[in-house]
Amino acid sequence: MASGNDAEAWRRQSEPQSGVSRDGMPLSINRAPAEDLRPWIARLVAAKIETGPGSLIRCGMCNDLVYERIVLHGDWTTSSLDGTGHYRDEPLLFGPHSRYMSLSCSGPVIAIGVGLRPGALPLLSGRAVEPIVNRIERGDPLGLIRRNLFAEYPPEGEPEQWLAQLEEALRRTIAERNPAVPDPISTAFELASFADPNLALLDFSEEQGISLRKLERVVKRDFGLTPKQVLRRARALDIAAQLCGVADEDEAEQLMLRFFDQSHLIREFAAFFGTTPSAFRAATHPLMTINVETRQARRLEELNRLQPGQQRPWFAGEGI
Repeated sequence: MASGNDAEAWRRQSEPQSGVSRDGMPLSINRAPAEDLRPWIARLVAAKIETGPGSLIRCGMCNDLVYERIVLHGDWTTSSLDGTGHYRDEPLLFGPHSRYMSLSCSGPVIAIGVGLRPGALPLLSGRAVEPIVNRIERGDPLGLIRRNLFAEYPPEGEPEQWLAQLEEALRRTIAERNPAVPDPISTAFELASFADPNLALLDFSEEQGISLRKLERVVKRDFGLTPKQVLRRARALDIAAQLCGVADEDEAEQLMLRFFDQSHLIREFAAFFGTTPSAFRAATHPLMTINVETRQARRLEELNRLQPGQQRPWFAGEGI
């Protein structure tokens, strides 16, 4: 959660157009896709933030999904497994993360994206997930842009307009490629990780009627990480959401009880974010807040604790 001074400074230099949290941090417009796309698509996201001249947002992200994002505005700089990258006005493929990735943007922020369900990337594009963990690649493997970037996704447009355009592009891609649906084992494992990332892997594999070895193989193929890494990341991201002020306060105590003690929490959090929870909480994380809020909204909807379209407990307003 941002300190009062940090939040006030953010408000003075920015005008979030896609919603704000109770702490004054920017949010995205994010939602589940239409029913016909849900076997492959987990989330649609659009963020729009107007900033002052010469502004620079230094932040980061930690994806639990493969995302194709289109950056429509701003000069973006990232530090991935392949080093520093600079991007503007183009589609990018973000792999899932095993740790926090630094990310900054100068100028106004406009970014839209599609989060894929585990296992969907190989089915839709023939691309494996593991080679792109902690990486960013230029390109449009989902076929989101058919003619001209700015004609299809005009920067002056509204977030819901962009999301509807993404859905139409995805329908064309799926109709053309006729992909199979992701492995139900991966779908069940993701849902289980949302509900209880301390679950026993052997118990889960027995419930699914498979061997532990098969579970490890399927998860590594579809998530790009081992089952234990996926669960550790889930615990860390839930804590990050709480620290960013975009978690359900009713489960705050439950999230803390996932760790043996305070030192265990600090070690696990630092392994993903490179800092302690207290230091993370003291700073402002506008882009990371958007990142984890998208995940928390999806998580609560997948667990039927929040209905699609229902106001989220951390939501403060529609933005300016």
